[in-house]
Amino acid sequence: MTIAIMQPYIFPYIGYFQLINAVDKFIIYDDVNFINKGWINRNNLLVSGQAHLFTIPLKDASQNKLINEVQLLKGEPWQKKFLKTLQQSYQKAPYYQKVFVLIEEIVNLDVETIYELTFEALVRTCNYMEIKTEIVASSSIYQNTHLKGPDRILDICKQKGADHYINPIGGMELYDKGKFEKEGIKLNFIKSVSSPYNQFKNAFVPWLSIIDILMFNDPEAIREQLKAYELI
Repeated sequence: MTIAIMQPYIFPYIGYFQLINAVDKFIIYDDVNFINKGWINRNNLLVSGQAHLFTIPLKDASQNKLINEVQLLKGEPWQKKFLKTLQQSYQKAPYYQKVFVLIEEIVNLDVETIYELTFEALVRTCNYMEIKTEIVASSSIYQNTHLKGPDRILDICKQKGADHYINPIGGMELYDKGKFEKEGIKLNFIKSVSSPYNQFKNAFVPWLSIIDILMFNDPEAIREQLKAYELI
């Protein structure tokens, strides 16, 4: 079994979905500390030909809280503003109508925490992209928060009987292949390869939210995008 473990991000870039698609089971790391100014509650859209950062407002977000403890800020109509930005920026994109309905359903869900929103967004976007990987939360099963870093990752791999673990490329300095191999687990790092596509008549802006890819690409092109990576 091949697994991956990653903090939940909201509408992340294609590399996140490449990782999900490359494994048998994807574990959302929801019971680790929240990361300020990370990608848990924000990402980039294409606005006027440039990357534009959107942020989902949170209530008392802190690195002293676990991700699944951080609540959405109620009473601030961010959904309306976000959907208006999508409409203004993408209404002439070829797949706007279908994708807008998907995103609208997600952002208007009646949920309390950023984790719940990201979980639903990931599952529903994977369904749209026909990614069949099982997605589970680390807090729901593994009961090993006393472990840290690579030790906790290895413990989850062992609990699942995994023989292959894939991590984002950013973890190359954190994880030792030798340590994993001693436990009978192959360790690889996934590196996304930029695959330009038409974004109206603008110069191509890479690594935006998955929303951008969905707006401009048909299902066959999306499947090719999911394969545009290498394992190191």
